[in-house]
Amino acid sequence: MTAMTVKPAMTVPTKPGEWPLFLIVEHLSKPLPSSLLETKRLGGKTISYIPWHKACLVLDKYAPGWQWEVRSIHTTAGDLFLVGRLSIPTSEGVIYREATGTNSLTETSYGDASSNAESMAFRRAASKFGLALYLYDK
Repeated sequence: MTAMTVKPAMTVPTKPGEWPLFLIVEHLSKPLPSSLLETKRLGGKTISYIPWHKACLVLDKYAPGWQWEVRSIHTTAGDLFLVGRLSIPTSEGVIYREATGTNSLTETSYGDASSNAESMAFRRAASKFGLALYLYDK
């Protein structure tokens, strides 16, 4: 009988495409530390969310090599609509999810319309891989 080599359990991937999609989604779906979340008032309720720049940090850890691409931007008289694609290299190949973001061109808000719409689309695409998806259940 030959000795079997046992690999130590990896805590995070060390290079792009190392993990299969199910492992990436499993780790991205875990509840986030409260230090990564922020809150805002929306429709009379206080909601928790992950800002785009903190979502980048989580993706860097569990989905190294991820890429973000703005696919299209359209405007009407009052709104901007943006479609973005988040691509993640996995051991099965590059997997992507697309999402939309919108922002008013007429109402004043923090930041500009395109940045706000892109942030929304990015966070929505990341949630399709499980990142902070549990926050939408509330």
